[in-house]
Amino acid sequence: MTQTDLLISRLGHRGDGIADTDKGPIYVAGVLPGERVRAEVTGDRARTFELIEQSPDRIDPTCRHFGTCGGCAGQHLDEAAYLDWKREQVTRALNDRGIDFPVAEVLAGAPGSRRRAVLTATRAGRAIVLGYHEKASHRLVDIAECPVLDPSIVAALSGLRRLSAQVAPRKGDLRITVLKTKSGLDVALDQADKGYDRKIPALSQMAVEMDLARLSVNGETILEIRPPMIDMAGVGVVPPAGGFAQATEQAEIQLSDLVLNGIGKAKRVADLFCGAGTFTLRIARRASVHAVEGEAAALKALDKALRVPNGLKKVTHERRDLSRRPLVKHELEPFDAVVFDPPRAGAQAQAEALAASKVKTLVAVSCNPATLARDLRILIDGGYALQSVTPVDQFLYSPHIESVAVLKRE
Repeated sequence: MTQTDLLISRLGHRGDGIADTDKGPIYVAGVLPGERVRAEVTGDRARTFELIEQSPDRIDPTCRHFGTCGGCAGQHLDEAAYLDWKREQVTRALNDRGIDFPVAEVLAGAPGSRRRAVLTATRAGRAIVLGYHEKASHRLVDIAECPVLDPSIVAALSGLRRLSAQVAPRKGDLRITVLKTKSGLDVALDQADKGYDRKIPALSQMAVEMDLARLSVNGETILEIRPPMIDMAGVGVVPPAGGFAQATEQAEIQLSDLVLNGIGKAKRVADLFCGAGTFTLRIARRASVHAVEGEAAALKALDKALRVPNGLKKVTHERRDLSRRPLVKHELEPFDAVVFDPPRAGAQAQAEALAASKVKTLVAVSCNPATLARDLRILIDGGYALQSVTPVDQFLYSPHIESVAVLKRE
């Protein structure tokens, strides 16, 4: 281990400062471009450092856990520099695939707006530690606050610890998914101790005391006091317990507006990787939609929502693993526009099929700039032209960034 003076030249995609040296890049967590540090270096990483020269972009973080908790990477950046860093991640990913295209300004998120959280709990003797993992570690940070979460979730942390104490396994972690809905918090506990059924009366009582909308354990609904409802364009949807939902309501609206603007006046739209209908139900206010999703529970939630009179245009749906069996050329022919919002791994197989199609308009939604750029490269090589790329900061202070790209067939 050696002590070295370093000048930080840039931020990496994970939020680490990077010093470019003769021996290659050295990564320093918690520092900013333009800063000089004296660091203890092992390999390509600095484990500890002394700040010698501070960047004017540095601000005080808002959370006491910042620097230990691995959830946030950008609380020490002022807003302009922070948004530039998020935008640069998208630009750099496109450039890495040979795509030179101007990325729009980031649509900013807001503190205290995250309605969905995935927490971890584990036993530490007789106590329960609940929170997020430290960066690049299996150790948990026992959180007392979180500036990104909706206040109702923060207020429930003590109750979540009590629930966790009932069902956390003796060894290993308990996964806790919390979703704020219109009717209260929806809490799903997964990887619980196999003997949790003996605790159902106690769990039910705690759910009542916390006024939860629904409590489930290992996929089993323990108690539903009220259906945990999310409003999607005036349609009530009850998502599956622990299932996917957009992390913030603000970002859901921003993403949906970009999708709707992207498809324009299309009359027949395919919504691929549709989930429980985030975009499907909004598109169906103006066009007929064929929704495709691989997860049965999400599609069941969409189907149930569609059974209530809602004034939508025609919506059909299909369960299908699009990564293994994408919609192909003849199946895509009926559609004027296709929207696709895959998981982080992207939609390579579906992008290849779309590249061979004649669909006029494509809208790609992605939470991973690298796989988005890969899929856009496939589509551009297939004759599509990029019209816009807009980042949406759904994951405030974290290294992650959502984006919406619109393409037209040339």
